[in-house]
Amino acid sequence: MAEAGVVEAAAREAPRTIDRRLAAGAQFLWHEGRPVSALALSPEIAGTVRIGPVYTPREHRGRGYASAAVARASLDALARGARRCMLFTDIANPTSNKIYAAVGFRRVGDWEEIELTR
Repeated sequence: MAEAGVVEAAAREAPRTIDRRLAAGAQFLWHEGRPVSALALSPEIAGTVRIGPVYTPREHRGRGYASAAVARASLDALARGARRCMLFTDIANPTSNKIYAAVGFRRVGDWEEIELTR
């Protein structure tokens, strides 16, 4: 959560979020003696499943864990009836953009988040 810059309120909610995802079969952990990658799926809405968050600890990156997890999660969601899968990525992160494109995702739009304060 620290690496992703998760806000404090979401960080406090994280254990309950993980529990809900586990109960729904929507939280996945790739484990090879210890966790090497994690991925979650949102509930299907209007035929679309959102993939994310996707996370691989720094020491396990570059080994294809996230690529394989995203590809498998996409196939599973489609096999369960979703018509499409989507995800958000940081356009400034060439690694994530490359791996998502390699498993079949294409950029269709941009999203910008702006915080307004007094």
